[in-house]
Amino acid sequence: MFQHLFAEMNKMLQEIAEDFPAAEGDRRNDLLCKYNMLHRLSDEVMDEWLAFAEKLSEFRESADFSAPPVEEPQAEAPELAMDSFVRGQGYYKLLMYRKCIDQFKEVIARYPDSLAARLYLAMAYLQEGSYDAAWGHLDHMLALIRERKLKAMVYNAMGCIRASQERFNEAQELFVLSLHHDPMLREPNVNLEVCRRRGGKLEFGNELVSLL
Repeated sequence: MFQHLFAEMNKMLQEIAEDFPAAEGDRRNDLLCKYNMLHRLSDEVMDEWLAFAEKLSEFRESADFSAPPVEEPQAEAPELAMDSFVRGQGYYKLLMYRKCIDQFKEVIARYPDSLAARLYLAMAYLQEGSYDAAWGHLDHMLALIRERKLKAMVYNAMGCIRASQERFNEAQELFVLSLHHDPMLREPNVNLEVCRRRGGKLEFGNELVSLL
């Protein structure tokens, strides 16, 4: 950045040092002017440098140069490694819901706040037509869920349970709650129309099932 400037200044100073001893008249005056110019330039550069060095020092004293903390990768939920969890998944895919329920009951006995296990249980109970049991697991999940879209899907599933039980007013409230958490979710609007007509096909939500 400064190499070219200082190269020219050094070249000029060398010329002055070589010629000044023997210089006379206008040549001597010219060399003195060049010397004075170099002297002023040197002082200005030094003043600017000292001001910059002071600011640099102030920043160094106030700044925290320690390395930022490295975020640890989130560990996989421990229940996913349980044999009961793996077997339960297999039974669900084979549509063997009663056996699936038995396996995931073992999982939540050890990990009662496992969202994945509760979701499998809720969906398996729904497939079995055990709406009250499914409701209990979905309701337990609501207190654990932080992600708005998932909460919206759970509210929608709970609304479908109440609508299946012909408790349409409660169902409508749950579908409205679902839309409050995710206005873009399609199923609650369809299900609200089912409640209004008191008949039709309820949509539990393919996305909720796909989470399994």
